Amino acid sequence: MEERKNVIECRNLTHYYGKKLVYENLNISVGEGRILGLLGKNGAGKSTTINILNGFLAPRSGQCLIYGEDTQNLSPATKARIGYLIEGHIQYSFMNVHQIEKFYSGFYEKWDRDAYFNLINRLKILPRQKISTMSCGQRAQVALGLILAQDPDLLILDDFSLGLDPGYRRLFIDYLRDFKLSVDIDAVREGKTVFLTSHIIQDMERLIDDILIMDYNRVLYQGPLADFQRDFKGFFFEAEGAVDLSGAPEVVNLERLNNHCELYTYASEEEIVALLQSRGVGFVNFRRENLTLEDAFIGLTGKY
Repeated sequence: MEERKNVIECRNLTHYYGKKLVYENLNISVGEGRILGLLGKNGAGKSTTINILNGFLAPRSGQCLIYGEDTQNLSPATKARIGYLIEGHIQYSFMNVHQIEKFYSGFYEKWDRDAYFNLINRLKILPRQKISTMSCGQRAQVALGLILAQDPDLLILDDFSLGLDPGYRRLFIDYLRDFKLSVDIDAVREGKTVFLTSHIIQDMERLIDDILIMDYNRVLYQGPLADFQRDFKGFFFEAEGAVDLSGAPEVVNLERLNNHCELYTYASEEEIVALLQSRGVGFVNFRRENLTLEDAFIGLTGKY
């Protein structure tokens, strides 16, 4: 089987804001035809990474490549292969939906007008309505329509669900899911790829193939979502007395409220039970809980 090429490859990225270290020697790879979701708490470096990918920000050291070119010096041909959606969603809001489509179409050889208007026609807006008068959700859909009409090989979506109510989030996700299906079908032929962030983790869970979880100054996990959800576990129990598991390599995180304990780990149930017994921890009602991606993210990074 032919090895999948990397569309995005970041090597040893280090960046500071002033004297504050954002991250050091960060490595990221996104394979062709994959959808990668970047997760992290506020301040963990998500927006910094997006800005480096966009070429808006130069890292202090290291290099970020898209289709083999440095993001600080992308060729026009490579730029034309990338669709961006950044926070704020859309510019030129003084235009209406027809004007902005005509404006954008002049910049892209592969422009697909139908892809744009198929989405716009679902928004129930007046044909000449200015974008500045639309709701946040409607503007986000216009932005997505403009991106899909570009027929990009790579989509970079920064906090795509920002400001959207549940209905518009679902519509946005449905269109991204359709794009995901086209990625799965056409990956060999077209190699479409998506890199996205969102604060609403359950939205990402429905879309992504791979996940990158960042904490302050470090990467906690990078790999297929299915592997993470299989391997990362949450064991809950009621403690009878003190719980001292300090220094135990099996324990990724331990949260305790009164007697209720939540232990997060990559270890097996047998290994955790043996650990508790070896440390003299009294416990009852020990059980493994099924974790959503949001549960697992909080378990890995901590609640606070």
